[in-house]
Amino acid sequence: MHRTLLATPETFPIAGTFTISRGAKTMAEVVTCTIGASGLIGRGECVPYARYGESVAGVLAAIEEMRGAIEDGIGREELAQVMPAGAARNALDCALWDLEAKLSGVPTWQVINTSAPQKLVTAYTLSLGEPEAMQRQAAEQAWRALLKVKVGTVDDAARIRAVRAGAPESAIILDANEGWTAENLAHHFSICAEARIALVEQPLPAGDDSALRGLARPIPVCADESVHRTEDVASLIDRYDAINIKLDKAGGLTEALALREAAKRHGLKIMVGCMVGTSLGMAPAVLLAQGADFVDLDGPLLLARDREPGLHYEGSSVYPPDATLWG
Repeated sequence: MHRTLLATPETFPIAGTFTISRGAKTMAEVVTCTIGASGLIGRGECVPYARYGESVAGVLAAIEEMRGAIEDGIGREELAQVMPAGAARNALDCALWDLEAKLSGVPTWQVINTSAPQKLVTAYTLSLGEPEAMQRQAAEQAWRALLKVKVGTVDDAARIRAVRAGAPESAIILDANEGWTAENLAHHFSICAEARIALVEQPLPAGDDSALRGLARPIPVCADESVHRTEDVASLIDRYDAINIKLDKAGGLTEALALREAAKRHGLKIMVGCMVGTSLGMAPAVLLAQGADFVDLDGPLLLARDREPGLHYEGSSVYPPDATLWG
């Protein structure tokens, strides 16, 4: 069966500014991939991430290199053997899943889950800022059950306490984005325990996180930048309690599902996260996140404009995708 392939760069405005320890942005830059066959179209979306050496131009070039293989009918498992994990493979992999669902008439959730997907409670992300500003952000969103808070400075004690004061009842995930150090780690952990933090993501730089080994962890610590593929999991269990699975890191839903099972086998908690993207990028992750311990799929909630149709959100609840969107 001959296929067609199209990859297109798109931008979506962020509502305000999204700030983490590495910088700020006002636009979400995505690449949308469509694969067609027999008059039907499958779609996938990825978010190139500079932290991993990715760019929109680089992702488009990587997808173009796969044109011959895609048009000749390569499968998802084969794709994972010939293309490295990352955003480009994610767009192709998710487009292939969507196309398979449309060609077969069998929804993706029936292939990967034993029961129909349910709505999930997602975290809502608060940007990094001065403590007073972060407390205001937290107070505005204090009605949400779960908040994810960007930190990652030399001393985040005031920020952590400010967010907890602003949202006294919400569960809180802290994301340090590799911004803490071996020297300030114990200090920050003690503040996290005091503030009843539920989880801390990637406190130390990937590849320089040995200080976590043997250190008392009063709250669970989650690997993000330190984990991309299934092969990474076994090496993490002496330093981490959980892993954050993102489709763009894993290179698509196919690898992400294997990564989820590997984490379960090693007794790690599972978080399913996202880059700042649209509902098309979140849709496969909603299926992946069924049964996860933590869900962070708020990308569309951070945008000023999403795709139409998009995922259905009610407050902090996100519902499984309709077939008109994906899968």
